[in-house]
Amino acid sequence: MLPLSDGLRARRFPIVNIALIVANFAVWLFYELPHLNSAVYHASFYPCAVEAACRAPEAWGVSWITSMFLHGSWDHILGNMLFLAIFGKNVEDAYGPLRYLVFYFAGGFVAIMTQTAVTLLFGSAVDGRVPTLGASGAIAAVLGAYFLLYPGSRVRTWIFPIFLVHIPAYVFLGLWFLYQLIEANFGLFSTSGNGGGVAFFAHVGGFLFGLGVTWLLASAGQLAPQQV
Repeated sequence: MLPLSDGLRARRFPIVNIALIVANFAVWLFYELPHLNSAVYHASFYPCAVEAACRAPEAWGVSWITSMFLHGSWDHILGNMLFLAIFGKNVEDAYGPLRYLVFYFAGGFVAIMTQTAVTLLFGSAVDGRVPTLGASGAIAAVLGAYFLLYPGSRVRTWIFPIFLVHIPAYVFLGLWFLYQLIEANFGLFSTSGNGGGVAFFAHVGGFLFGLGVTWLLASAGQLAPQQV
């Protein structure tokens, strides 16, 4: 299922969300494409970097940030930025620009640490030295926030090969999270789920973080989502 739009216009210009999308594309076009292998090697996050004995190319305190702006292919970045463009603008609208920016990076950190914990606990030493990169963990936090804030919005969805349908956001995102959860648990039995390939546990951790933080802030009256 590929989301195309949610039909919900933000009340104010989503300056932070657009800046994040522009930054991701800028890193991809001007840093990664000319130096793809070296960029991934030097600026990705390595799960073993939390261990003193690990010889990671970069210090983990910096690379967890830089890795959030790296992508492995055109499909990777286009898919991530599509989700961020559709769902991020209204989450920023509810959070406010500055708090949304902090939330985005915090979600990315929690997502990376979730994947790291699973890799170190259930993977091998080799898995811990496989680079982790991509914005999808932070975007998963945004999706978790959207799930709570705008469950009744209608997501225009392309179901391959020809179907266009409008699906309630809670159904679309609920199915998305269920898929991540199933794939993450299958990943416990293979290195592709823990040390390489798609970091499904990062998606799960990010989504749950987004749910939890948004629920706490909404319960305290600190968020102002528009009515759907």
